[in-house]
This record gives sequence, structure tokens and C-alpha cells, in this order.
Amino acid sequence: MASTSGTVINGLGSSFLCGGNRSQALWGASSIGPIVATPAATRKRKLIVVAAAPPKKSWLPGVKRGGNLVDPEWLDGSLPGDYGFDPLGLGKDPTFLKWYREAELIHGRWAMTAVVGIFIGQAWSGVPWFEAGADPGAIAPFSFGSLLGTQLLLMGWVESKRWVDFFNPKSQSVEWATPWSKTAENFANATGQQGYPGGKFFDPLGLAGTIQNGVYIPDYDKLERLQVAEIKHARIAMLAMLIFYFEAGQGKTPLGALGL
Repeated sequence: MASTSGTVINGLGSSFLCGGNRSQALWGASSIGPIVATPAATRKRKLIVVAAAPPKKSWLPGVKRGGNLVDPEWLDGSLPGDYGFDPLGLGKDPTFLKWYREAELIHGRWAMTAVVGIFIGQAWSGVPWFEAGADPGAIAPFSFGSLLGTQLLLMGWVESKRWVDFFNPKSQSVEWATPWSKTAENFANATGQQGYPGGKFFDPLGLAGTIQNGVYIPDYDKLERLQVAEIKHARIAMLAMLIFYFEAGQGKTPLGALGL
């Protein structure tokens, strides 16, 4: 009976079932030890099953090491959408890496909004997006000066607070610039992650969390999946905007290029 049990466990430890040498090494390091036939009274061992972690996905890694291209050491997979792509080494400095991710996220969100606006705007009015601002009725009944001043004031306020919060996280999320606001706690960072505030105002549909007794509870598994999806769509939208710029230089529009 002991020899039969030893044969079974040895079979479980094969490379076919354990995923290759890496898993076998982890298996061998467990408390199973060598399989020997011993009396049942003295044989007390634990069976530890170790699953091999899937390899990190990479796309054109730009660091050469040992004759091979590998992922940069500063891209360890902790950032959503990290596929090891930094051929110029822009993220070597942790501060720069954090800033570039913030910039990528913000520009990507603007690009996604712009792409949708370009398609809907032209489909609705028939005016190409690069000519919409020249239409006298585009900003009626406001003047150009009043619109510019309002935009500078509002965007300046928001961007200045985002700038300060970047260097001093959570310093601007609760205390508003308007001290009389009684709903500041609704705008607090509910996820604890830079660039992903969540909460009742920034996640009203509860896509990455739930609201229980008026308190937003983030679901970090859902949040992680949505972060990856967002950064992927953001990158596609930024590339789409670059194409739109080239098309506009030739007097063409996205809908026109599609024959619509």
C-alpha cells in the first residue's frame, strides 16, 4: 500500500501535471520530500499543490540583457496595461514613471471623449470637427472672450488642484476650494489609487464598487479589470486622434474616410 501511494504522488509530481521545471522545483521545495515506504504510523506529510503563475505579457521590450530583449526592471507589472514597452527608458525614475502614467491616463480620457464627440458632432451637424469652431453659431449666445475666460477659470481651478494632489496625494480630495461645500466627502478618493477616485460621483453606476449605507465600497477585482480596459481604449483613442490630425491636414474627416 505504501509503495502504491508513493507511485501516485510521484505521478502527481510529474512535469506534465505540474507545468514544467518551475513547478517541479516548487514542488520539490515543499514538505513532501522524497517518497519512501514507511509505516503508516510514522508517515505524516502534507500535500502542497503549487500553481505556476502565468508569464507577464510583453510587447516589444526594449532592454537588451544577455543577448535578449527583456522587460525593463522598472516595469514590474504593477501598473494596469504594463506590457514592458519603454524602449527610450523614460520611466527609469519612479517619479517620472508616475507622472507619465498620470499624463497617459488624462490624455487618454480626453482622447476617448474627443473621438466620440468628433463622430457624433459631424453626424449631427454635417460640419467637420476642424471647422466647427469657425461656425459663428457654434458658441452662441456667448462671445469668444467670455467662453475663453470661463474655460481658463474652471479648467485652471481643476488642473491646479489635480497638480497639487499629484505631489501630495489625497490633500485635495476632501477639502474643496469652496469651504462652504457640505458634500466634499462625496468627492474623496474612495479607491486609494492615484487617478481613480471612484465614489458616488465618479462611479455613479457602481461599475467598480457598491454603495452600502451611503458609503462607497470598491471592488478591487472589478477595478483592476476596468483599469486595464480603460488604458487600452485610451491608447487606441490617442492613436485615432493622431490619424484624425493627419486626415484634417488633407481636408478629410473620419466619416469621409469611411465613405459616410
